[in-house]
Amino acid sequence: MDFIAGAIGGGLSTAVGYPLDTVKVRIQTERHYNGIWHCIRETYRTEKVWGFYKGVSASVLTVSVISSVSFGMYKNFLCTICKLRYGAADAKPSKLDVSLAGGAAGAARVVLMTPSEVAKVRMQTQRNPHPSIIASPQPVSKPKYQGSLHCLKVIAKDEGFGGLYKGCSALLCRDSSSSAIYFLTYSALCDWLTPAGKNKPGFLVVLLSGGFAGVLAWGLATPMDVIKSRMQTDESDQRKYRGLVHCARESVKKEGAKVLFKGLGLNCIRAFPVNMVVFVTYEAVLRLTDHYTK
Repeated sequence: MDFIAGAIGGGLSTAVGYPLDTVKVRIQTERHYNGIWHCIRETYRTEKVWGFYKGVSASVLTVSVISSVSFGMYKNFLCTICKLRYGAADAKPSKLDVSLAGGAAGAARVVLMTPSEVAKVRMQTQRNPHPSIIASPQPVSKPKYQGSLHCLKVIAKDEGFGGLYKGCSALLCRDSSSSAIYFLTYSALCDWLTPAGKNKPGFLVVLLSGGFAGVLAWGLATPMDVIKSRMQTDESDQRKYRGLVHCARESVKKEGAKVLFKGLGLNCIRAFPVNMVVFVTYEAVLRLTDHYTK
């Protein structure tokens, strides 16, 4: 049931946070924006509302699957750790157990996540002027990527199978560490805010704990998120980066250490409502099924 609850939570959270995710990716990968509002204004001016939702359909589906894997694997890893350490899968885990299970779940989902992340980033950074602002009567050339699936097909054809896994090393570093913090923060806050004698946290506690867990996780994840996005926009015909370390070194050399924190504020702003939705949906689905299966 954890897999299903995670899938529903992940799909809903993507619908909530996707426009800000597009802005975040553009800020991280392109140097001509002066800030968040400049990026929002320019995107709307040239591409209208649809510019914020490029690649969203595939993203909802893939994030649902990835969120399902993340929550399901976390629960299974945690049960396995508790069984090995305490002899019972339902034993109360320590904070270390929660961190290890969260980190393992984050690492496990990278295999599924990387191709969809590559397609999402390429779609989000592709510019297609909205028909209403095109003054020239000349026909507009078709965009290179005509949708998320077409994008994956073009990448596989032009860059090979390895192109679908660009930025995998940065994504692994990002997700294993941030997922450990994510589940640890959520678990610790729920324990702290739940009154003694109550078995489960109330929904307000779930909302707050999920929101703060998302903010802390993304605060930690942002430097690797910047590197991941830059590696994934690096197409084979104009390749700039040879790997994670080279990308980080070149980015810092040209733009200073602050480049690693591009989109930090936006990540944290987006993370709070998105992860409130993730966890409250996850808990609601689990409690609903528990109620009807008893």
